[in-house]
Amino acid sequence: MTDDLPGARWFKSTRSQPNADCVEIAFGLREAGCVGVRDSKDPSGGTLVFTGEQWDRFLRSGIWRV
Repeated sequence: MTDDLPGARWFKSTRSQPNADCVEIAFGLREAGCVGVRDSKDPSGGTLVFTGEQWDRFLRSGIWRV
């Protein structure tokens, strides 16, 4: 986990409600293909960074749909 991702462009899902709990995602961190994930309500609380392969595996798993 890290909180040092200068220049990251974060975004929330267009399906997110303005005051709802959700996460923000940033692509292309540090090295091309990295993905950052953080809490939208606490953006300075730390960031999880995944490789592109790890992120793809997560999306294919369907866990995020729960």
